Amino acid sequence: MKPLTRNGLHGLNRPGAAVPLALAAALLCGCADVSMPAYRRPDAPQKAAFSQKEAAPVSASETIAPDWWKGFRDPYLDGLVARAIQGNIDIRILAARIRVADAQIGEARAGALPTLDAGAGATFEKVTGQKFSKQFNVGTQVNWDIDIWGKVEKGVEAQKAEFRASEADWRAGYLSMVADVSSAYFQILQLDEQSLRQQQALARGRQILSTYEAMHANGLLPNTRVLQQRAEVNRLSSDLLELRRARDLAGNALATLLGVPAGEFTVPPGRLQQTVQLPPVPAGLPAQLLERRPDIVAAEFRVLEAYDLVGQAKLAQLPSISLTGRGGSASFALTDLLKSFTVGLLPSINLPMFDPSVKARIKTSQAQTEVAEQQYRRTVIGAFEEVENALVNLDAHRKQRVELEQQVAQLETVAQQFAGQLREGVVSQLDVFESERSLLSAQLALLANHQQLLSDTVTLYKAMGGGWPSVIVGAER
Repeated sequence: MKPLTRNGLHGLNRPGAAVPLALAAALLCGCADVSMPAYRRPDAPQKAAFSQKEAAPVSASETIAPDWWKGFRDPYLDGLVARAIQGNIDIRILAARIRVADAQIGEARAGALPTLDAGAGATFEKVTGQKFSKQFNVGTQVNWDIDIWGKVEKGVEAQKAEFRASEADWRAGYLSMVADVSSAYFQILQLDEQSLRQQQALARGRQILSTYEAMHANGLLPNTRVLQQRAEVNRLSSDLLELRRARDLAGNALATLLGVPAGEFTVPPGRLQQTVQLPPVPAGLPAQLLERRPDIVAAEFRVLEAYDLVGQAKLAQLPSISLTGRGGSASFALTDLLKSFTVGLLPSINLPMFDPSVKARIKTSQAQTEVAEQQYRRTVIGAFEEVENALVNLDAHRKQRVELEQQVAQLETVAQQFAGQLREGVVSQLDVFESERSLLSAQLALLANHQQLLSDTVTLYKAMGGGWPSVIVGAER
């Protein structure tokens, strides 16, 4: 028996040789395990509902709208998001990756198509003592690996899954970008309002310092109290500079999100509590909403891709049939080159099951599938944590807001009463100053709480999938 070659079997061109070889190949096929179970979503931790249990569950459509950021009722924020959608560089990168994945589908599909090579050449030779010789040739070759087992189609299916995963990556990037734009904008407005109150506190501190200095000059106040107030004025001035620095950095971060060079875009000054409203967030959010999260969808599509690659690796064990057609002509004179042609057809059968790298590729693909499944489980369990954390923060900050509002109301009453008692001489100027300082501190805490609630809401919308529709991976198969 003649040995196997890399390109096929010797003697295949003899009449009747292909029949016994085909039968032998069919028998060998029975030794290869190419079975694949139907695709199923990997097992992952499940939750029937989240921690909020005081309200009835709501449907996905009632919970998060696709343009959820409009619930804050700030037209300027709507404009920022629209601008970021058009100019954000990360979104453009993710969109380009979708186009790459789409092109790779065609590349994978091309593996089942014939290939054509054509060329022409000439040989000029001069040997000592002999006449100068020349020869012209032209030839073409067609190669076609027939995909009789569907190995190429499996690769196409795997690439389609990667394409869908890339689309989900874009949706996840879009969601993160909108959340980052919203949070950066809220932070800027908070810093603006803090700076305004800080300026008021600094002006009041300097007024207090002048009063203390006058009282010290009259012997009514020790010098240590004057020094303490001067240090307080220094602290207020330093804090104001820090707030302005933080505002500039937040503005630079927002400019980058919009696709604008840092320093070339500035948000006009605003007041957070008067500009951005707290949207109502329904309780009893169902755990099924996690099917809408783009990162979970992307992770499952990559599990499906790995599943298809295992199927392709198993099909690679089966014999492959190739057809090679050759044609060409050669002549010593260029004018005689096209007068005669040589044509040939060379069918061949490959038996890759004897190649150890094929078996190794199956094991590698199966191991990569396990990696993809574990990454999917990690994404799911991380999503549960993000949602639970957002709900815990929202609940705690809502309760804190009630306490802070009561604190501010009480301190406002105290400040008003002290101001009236000062005119009557019942309390001192020092008592009034201390009441105003306590009121300012409570007002800043309430402002910070407002910003926290806004950020918690953004985080919850992001964690719940941001209004993207549910995707059933593998349903189209």
